[in-house]
Amino acid sequence: MTVSCGEASRPYVLAATILASAMAFIDGTVVNIALPAIQRDFATDFAVLQWVVNAYALMLAGLILAGGGLGDRLGRRRVFVTGISIFAVGSLGCAAASGPGLLIAARALQGIGAALLVPQSLAIIAAAFPREVRGKAIGLWAGASAITTALGPPLGGFLIDSLDWRWAFWINLPLSVGALWLTLRHVPESRDETATGPLDWIGGTLAVLAFGMLTFGLTSLSEDPGPAGWTTLVTGVVGIAAFIEAEKRVRNPLTPPVLFRDRTFLSANLMTLFLYGALGAVLFLLPFDLIERRGLSATEAGLTFLPLGLVIGLLSRPLGALADRIGTRPLLTAGSGTVALAAAVLAISVPSYWTGILVPVVGLALGMAMVVAPLTTTVMNAVPDSLSGAASGVNNAVSRLAGLLAIAICGLVASTVFFAALGPEAALADRFGPLPDPADPTRPALEAAFTMAFSVAMGVAAGMAALAAVVALVFLRPSPASSEPAK
Repeated sequence: MTVSCGEASRPYVLAATILASAMAFIDGTVVNIALPAIQRDFATDFAVLQWVVNAYALMLAGLILAGGGLGDRLGRRRVFVTGISIFAVGSLGCAAASGPGLLIAARALQGIGAALLVPQSLAIIAAAFPREVRGKAIGLWAGASAITTALGPPLGGFLIDSLDWRWAFWINLPLSVGALWLTLRHVPESRDETATGPLDWIGGTLAVLAFGMLTFGLTSLSEDPGPAGWTTLVTGVVGIAAFIEAEKRVRNPLTPPVLFRDRTFLSANLMTLFLYGALGAVLFLLPFDLIERRGLSATEAGLTFLPLGLVIGLLSRPLGALADRIGTRPLLTAGSGTVALAAAVLAISVPSYWTGILVPVVGLALGMAMVVAPLTTTVMNAVPDSLSGAASGVNNAVSRLAGLLAIAICGLVASTVFFAALGPEAALADRFGPLPDPADPTRPALEAAFTMAFSVAMGVAAGMAALAAVVALVFLRPSPASSEPAK
């Protein structure tokens, strides 16, 4: 059911969706800048830090499809308000957390809130704006979201340096209040009257449990390569098999099996898994190198990531138009290859900040800008219009799960290499991450081990991006020009 707003209310509807989406998008990047400070404050293990990121990603990836379906059935405004409220409570829990366990639990709550609010943003715009102005509204939403996401790390870094890492979460509270006020005052209720049947809660639950066990197994192995970690890992694999089997049997599956019978759709999502895995690993590990080894402040580390959001936001649209003319495969291949090259340069660990950090970060941004719109076009062109919503949701969930698994894998690699490189001097450190002051006599050995661990993990990320390029080149069919504008 479409409920178009009056012209006077439309800017407020757009502002509400931008503000709420920006909270969720920013939180996915700001927390990476805060991780070194959180590790020092709580004196916690590297595996625990992975869960500070992964608890959020796991809930968001596992429940985002269910969140979209819930809005269609119960009302998008109602679910949007609920998601914002849960996200705000989770942010309050993060800011006030007295230990890592409470922080991880609050991050999971934030992920649940994001899974409810994120899919409603575009649905609310589509329902509230008439078709003749809807494209412009979506374009404004996308551009503003990209800019606010780009400004997130520098703002978070400034708050961390000036106040405390907890302010990276406190800042969400006034944003939540603003989004709630705009939504309750100006956003009309809408729902999909054709959405019938129960939600696939079985699939959503199995997805969260299976990928949670898989991630827990990988992170456990970074601390203790014993049978418990391997058992959990195998349990996660069995859980994924159970999820796939369940999706074949339920009435309204989260991931309709028919989608994966198409080679192009399957290949595009496999490429998404590798490429966004590489991106997630880089974004997770790079702040440790910038802050711990290179001695940058949190503000400087945040500014380092500024080109990433700006370049993607500015170039995605024209590069999407280019893909409409020449096909998506050339840009998907070139973009993934550029990301692989950027990660490889980071792996070399050049001492110069400009050539060793800023140049590859800009390269990473250019590579992702080449991929974002063409990848969406490829996914949407691979399925009939009746399955476009499910296809977009599946691809979104795959990109989130990619980061989840890549952080666990690269974290395992980094921790293993770190202690192996220390060898007889392993007693100098009880965890990967924090380095002593430069005057400390143990600093050279720890820094050398840290550098090797970072380089190997970045090499793994480069390999993931290279695999994405291979999938795009070899398995993706050349796609015709899209009949719809790139998003």
